[in-house]
Amino acid sequence: MPEGPEIEVEKLNETIHDEMEKEGGRFLKQIALTTAVLAAFAAVAALKAGSTVNEALVLKTESTRLQAQASDQWTYYQAKGLKAAVQEASKAAWEALGKEAPHQFVDTAARNTEEQVEIKKLAEEFEKSRDEKSAEADHLLHEHHRFANTVALFQVSIALGALAALTRNRPLWIGSLAVGLSGITLFVLSFLG
Repeated sequence: MPEGPEIEVEKLNETIHDEMEKEGGRFLKQIALTTAVLAAFAAVAALKAGSTVNEALVLKTESTRLQAQASDQWTYYQAKGLKAAVQEASKAAWEALGKEAPHQFVDTAARNTEEQVEIKKLAEEFEKSRDEKSAEADHLLHEHHRFANTVALFQVSIALGALAALTRNRPLWIGSLAVGLSGITLFVLSFLG
């Protein structure tokens, strides 16, 4: 009895293996491409996160310097007030004795009081500048946090992509893409807002 047609199993196995390689190779290339794009976004987001935090630190330092200058001016303001009070007390002592106080007491007290007005203005200007710098730094720190969160999303996405490549698991890769798209969305929103 004739045997059934002979099928070369070895050739069939090679054909199946080649087809699986082609499919797997294409899948791995897709993962590699999306991972490279996400890595590029992550690099830009990391640079932006770093630059915003550095700028915020510079502004906070400037704010601290302005606070020190304002404090110095308020101390000077108080010193001028004390000097004016001493001059007034000296004038009052002369008057209590029934004598006319030397004009230097009156002149010095008036000068100190006038100088206090300018010193107060300068101290308030320093405080206003301090508040502006601090608010700007706070805004930049908020931006930094958004970019840092974006970097974290990209890192998770890239890690999921690597797992998908190792396991050749398409749903895992789709999850990687979803996290990556979330990262891209937050990245764009961070630049806009």
